[in-house]
Formats: sequence, C-alpha cells, structure tokens
Amino acid sequence: MTVYGNFPGSRPRRLRTTPAMRRMVAETRLDPANLILPAFVREGITAPVAISAMPGVQQHTLDTLRKAAVDAVSAGVSGIMLFGVPADEKKDARGTVGTDPDGILQVGLRAVREEVGDDLVVMSDLCLDEYTDHGHCGVLTADGRVDNDATLERYAEMAQVQADAGAHVVGPSGMMDGQVGVVRDALDQTGHEDVSILAYTAKYSSAFYGPFREAVGSSLKGDRKTYQQDPANSRESLRELALDLEEGADMVMVKPAGPYLDILAKVADSVDVPVAAYQISGEYAMIEAAAEKGWIDRDAAIMESLTGIRRAGAQMILTYWATEVAERLRRS
Repeated sequence: MTVYGNFPGSRPRRLRTTPAMRRMVAETRLDPANLILPAFVREGITAPVAISAMPGVQQHTLDTLRKAAVDAVSAGVSGIMLFGVPADEKKDARGTVGTDPDGILQVGLRAVREEVGDDLVVMSDLCLDEYTDHGHCGVLTADGRVDNDATLERYAEMAQVQADAGAHVVGPSGMMDGQVGVVRDALDQTGHEDVSILAYTAKYSSAFYGPFREAVGSSLKGDRKTYQQDPANSRESLRELALDLEEGADMVMVKPAGPYLDILAKVADSVDVPVAAYQISGEYAMIEAAAEKGWIDRDAAIMESLTGIRRAGAQMILTYWATEVAERLRRS
C-alpha cells in the first residue's frame, strides 16, 4: 500500500460513522417545544371537512378542534394558531364577523382555552381575509385598493375581541403599515397588557399559499402584491423588522419558511426576540404529493425540511405536521 504521509490528516467522516455519533455532534436539534400547530375551525359543520390540497389536514368542528388541542398538548407541542372559517353568507366588505364576539374564531378560541387552559399557547390569526367577501386582508377604498389606515381600525377591534376570547398571542398577518403599534395600543387600552404579539414581519406574496385558500374558504379576487412583500426583495424585510420591533412586537416571523431561509437567517441574526417561521400550505402539499407518488421518503423529507428551518434560526416553527412530528421526536 502506498503511504502518502498523513494525508488526509483531517477526516470529517469520523464524526458521521454511526447514528449515535451523528446524534451526539448534531448542531441543530428539533424539539416538540419548537413546534406550533396551525388549525382551522369552520362554522356550521357537524363533522370535520378534509382539505383536498392538504392531505391529512381538515377544517375542524369545535369538538374535533378541542381534540386536536389536547393531542397537541400530549405530544409536547408548544402552541396552536387558530384560523376561523365563517359561513359564506356572513362575509361582507368589512369582515364584520371577524370582530363579532360570537364569530367562529372567537368561539374556537374560547373552546380551546376551556379545554387546555394554559397548557398550550393559544394563538389567533389577526387578519380580515377570512371574513371579507372580497378576500383581501383589509377594508377597500371605492377604487378597490386596500385602505391601510381604515384597516388598522378594524385590526384594533379584532385584537380586543380575540384577547377577550382567550388568545395568549395575536398574530397580525395583514402586512398593513403600523399594524403592530395599533394592535399593541388596543390591547393595552383594554386591559390585555399580557397578551403577546407575534408579528408577521416578513410575509411574502407567494405562490405557495395556494392550498391555504381552500383551507379558509377564501373569496380572494386579485392578489395581495400591494401589501405583502415582493419575493425579489431582501433588505426590505429588515426594514419591516425594525418597524415591528419599534412598535412593540414580542416575537417576529418569516412566512413562507422554506423558500425564504436566507431571510429567516438574516432576521434571526438581527434580533434578541424569539423568531418564528411558518412552513406554509404549499410547502406541506408539495412533500405530501411527492411522497404519494413515491418520489421521496415522506418522513425523511418532513424532518429534513423542518431541520433546515430550525438551522436557519427559527426557534418556533408553525407546521401542519406539528403534532405528528412532536410524537415522533418523543419516541426517538
């Protein structure tokens, strides 16, 4: 055998030799506590409704929502983010049902809090898009533009009713300028100083939201490019981040997660508050669809995608696989 001195002297493969070795030296670890479960509660149904574009995800009744919350607690998941799906006939131009104390989201919040109390961080999506007949995230002007400041007034009302219903955390997601500050003031002025704000700081106008539109029964006409961020832009996200922190955000989020890991890493490196990322419906659907075709290993792909999001800097990951993955992690 030819000997070439001590070449190669450095052998990184030594640290990859066995599963135990790889586990010991892993730089990034997923834990159930990193995970948050997004969940949809729909008005007027007596049995859960499957979402065809998101295999395994459903629109919940109040009873199945309660069970999903209990299962999440048992698996060690940290939080649940609720989205309301009202009856179509209740939608209007101002999203009135979104600020009705008896609207479906508020009813769902109360049901989950009654079921699990403080054992799960109960979060609420604070946006009008599920409740408007035009599907946009705010109030429209006569010529069809989203009126930023009129929308902020509606967000202030939403913050109050969601907090009254039991939300530990509200997530203003409409990408209106000034939304975090207005929501913070509304919460503080109504005795909800302890309710936290998870700011949707960098929410991009993405093609990957498609399946979500079915999940919430969206009535969207047109697109949201005038208020959600342009996928071509990076520095803009740091400007949004600075504004959200100045306005009082307790936590910040990047959405979508997978296509924007570079943005997530920049945000995580720039702040001293908790950072979240949302693995959205299209990301979920692509893995499920490819796995159904037999093109990828489903479980391995799920874990790899979540590990990548965690590695990029997310302390919290909103994922539709939250309970499933948390149970897997607890068994491992």
